[in-house]
Amino acid sequence: MPLPTREDPRLTPMLPNDRVCTGVTTVDGRIFVSFPGADSPGVQVAEALPDGRRIPWPDESWNAATDEPRSDGVYVHVNGVRTGPDGQLWIIDSGAPGLGRRQVPGGARLIVVDPGTGEVTRIYDLTDAVRTDSYVDDVRFNGRTAYLTDAGAPGLIVLDLASRRARRVLDGHPSTVGRRLVADGEVLHGPDGDEVVLHVDQLEVSPDGRHLYYQPASGGLSRIETRWLDDPALDPATVAGYVEPWLDTPTTGGTAIDATGTIYLSDAEQRRILRITPEREVRTLVADPRLAWVDAMWIDRDGDLWLPAAQLHRTPGLCGGVNRVDYPVWIYRMDLGVGPAPNDHA
Repeated sequence: MPLPTREDPRLTPMLPNDRVCTGVTTVDGRIFVSFPGADSPGVQVAEALPDGRRIPWPDESWNAATDEPRSDGVYVHVNGVRTGPDGQLWIIDSGAPGLGRRQVPGGARLIVVDPGTGEVTRIYDLTDAVRTDSYVDDVRFNGRTAYLTDAGAPGLIVLDLASRRARRVLDGHPSTVGRRLVADGEVLHGPDGDEVVLHVDQLEVSPDGRHLYYQPASGGLSRIETRWLDDPALDPATVAGYVEPWLDTPTTGGTAIDATGTIYLSDAEQRRILRITPEREVRTLVADPRLAWVDAMWIDRDGDLWLPAAQLHRTPGLCGGVNRVDYPVWIYRMDLGVGPAPNDHA
């Protein structure tokens, strides 16, 4: 299918960025963004101020560039930021300097920051649940449990927030293994010319907490009841037996879920956002030429959907070593009329 050519007036341009931005979250009227360094190095997490400034978050020291990646009070490689159900900012450090690179000891972490004070209140060490080639990608919440995806070494991570114990599930399961990626009608290649593969990437928890939906960036969408993931006594084969192939989906940059259980999924192949109901009814919410690889979306408490058009497929790592990003990189906003899932964030 041809790419869309008409700009949809429902999309409001909100934030222009001079670097690729893949994550956005809001809390108490403030906006925080994350930069994966896909096109250039620099600050990894920042507060976006109305005057256009980007303030390193929580401070410059956490965002400091180092000759050798390390994990003592410095980000290794932030892949996203989001407000949790506790109102705190949760920062996902992949633990590796980039996809396909080795883990830095102690680098894979969930870093929790108080948005009011800027104090780092908790750090969850994910060392026990990662492999040397892991790339921790994203997180969602369900009561005392957090679920994370590993796009480098295919598998899910289950984190008990009370005990801080992290463990792997569905390790290498076919539902977590990625295939080739397609965006704007082209297969994506890395700087070495090989096809790019992103293993399990997107995930969402249903508003009732019963199901976890997840997929590699290449699709398709699977689901499993959270009770099977949450039980550490179950053996891997038993857990794998409860996986349900749920929906065939295209190459995807990011997802979000609302209070009704409807999933919003960015179709990187056709520059559109799909709306998927709990009954698996699929419709196009919006298609627009500006929606180039929309990444981690965010639904705020006012019922607005935030869409960072990251253009990740135009960055050197996915574009044969060439930077073809069309700056500025915009974040858009669109009224949904429905709020977020309450177990995900307030």
